[in-house]
Amino acid sequence: MRKLFGTDGVRGMANRYPITPEVAMKLGKAAAEVFKTDKEEHLILIGKDTRRSGYMLENALTAGICSMGVNVLLVGPMPTPAIAHLTRSFAADAGVMISASHNPAGDNGIKFFSRDGAKLPDETEERIEKLFFSEEIPNAHIVEGAVGRAKRIDDARGRYIEFAKASNSNQSLKGIHMVLDCANGAAYCVSPFIFRELGAEVDIINDSPNGLNVNLNCGSEHPEMMRQTVLHHHADVGVAVDGDADRVVMVDEHGEFVDGDMLMALMAPHWKRQGRLKHDTVVATEMSNGGLAKALEREGIRLLRTRVGDRYVYDEMVRGDFNLGGEQSGHIIVRDYCTTGDGTVVALQVITQMKQTGKKLSDMARVMTRLPQVLLNVEVDEKIPFEELPELRKKIEEADRQLKGSGRVNVRYSGTQNLLRIMLEGPSEEFVRKQADAIAVEAKRSLQAGVKK
Repeated sequence: MRKLFGTDGVRGMANRYPITPEVAMKLGKAAAEVFKTDKEEHLILIGKDTRRSGYMLENALTAGICSMGVNVLLVGPMPTPAIAHLTRSFAADAGVMISASHNPAGDNGIKFFSRDGAKLPDETEERIEKLFFSEEIPNAHIVEGAVGRAKRIDDARGRYIEFAKASNSNQSLKGIHMVLDCANGAAYCVSPFIFRELGAEVDIINDSPNGLNVNLNCGSEHPEMMRQTVLHHHADVGVAVDGDADRVVMVDEHGEFVDGDMLMALMAPHWKRQGRLKHDTVVATEMSNGGLAKALEREGIRLLRTRVGDRYVYDEMVRGDFNLGGEQSGHIIVRDYCTTGDGTVVALQVITQMKQTGKKLSDMARVMTRLPQVLLNVEVDEKIPFEELPELRKKIEEADRQLKGSGRVNVRYSGTQNLLRIMLEGPSEEFVRKQADAIAVEAKRSLQAGVKK
């Protein structure tokens, strides 16, 4: 069991363990040591989203890394996928993103990328943890000229903007009227330029971050403002990313939501017809709607499922040499260009598809019909192992029996928040709602009793 890392780096409430400057500095030292090679000089790139606590963590990480004799490049506010790309672009030994993604502004996180821009495998995170929890990380020999130096760079935004535009071969988006919700996050300083430079007419909302308003009633987690703006301006399409712009939710011209499952369902057949979809396969997680599997099956496309977490999706994509995969949340990986989810690149792919086919997003999205599905979250104080909660296990097994093979039950702890996530999919909305509510009630009772023990 790892003590620091969850499914997406180290995450929690800022200025409370483990998201404190003390932890960040020691984590920087441990990571710097792990990422060292036999090169003479080493370099780690650091970016962040727009949370106020990012300044605190950026400085602490920089101090820890430099104290190990490793240089630091600081790129400031930048989407997570941009950090993955820039780590490769600057030939850095590793990249660090300071962000809690779609979480509220009071949270923050630290996630690492390898030199090839991929999220770290469990084994590397375990090595960093082992060093972090050791009594001392030796650096007494790092003195005078051996101490690392930090430098802020100015051309990082331009590099990412050109990279993103190239992902659709710089095809013109002229004639497209869109709404872009930047979630008051890292996308505000890059994504508007990308769409406008490709010729789209862009109405931008939530692009004024103040350090405390990231994801606040906006972005992919709260896309209603984006939807209303699309309807008000009679736009063709709406795009909402989250705080670090690694996920996207879209709406069509009628204001109907198009989530990650539906985006993959409409992209995959188009790619297959173009000969782009590798091995006619899409990778998704166990949480993806069954309607995605049915839609792909009709098109002769295979769906592979992984455990929840975009890095597990990416690992499967690498193993099988697949190039399209993602999560219902809108965290979609276009592996031809990206090593992690990129909300801007995915939106570009979909809008370019609209241009190429002459179809509206509402027409494209008809390829998939969602099966009745309910998603519930239960707040938890402690993530007690399920084997210690027999009554909750019985309730989950009972729901599974009643489905009689006509649906799915998935109950798990979030890897990034103190939540128990409950997903039920079945023959009717009423049925799955009733079963999900029953599991939620038992979960609250069992967890409260378990904490008291």
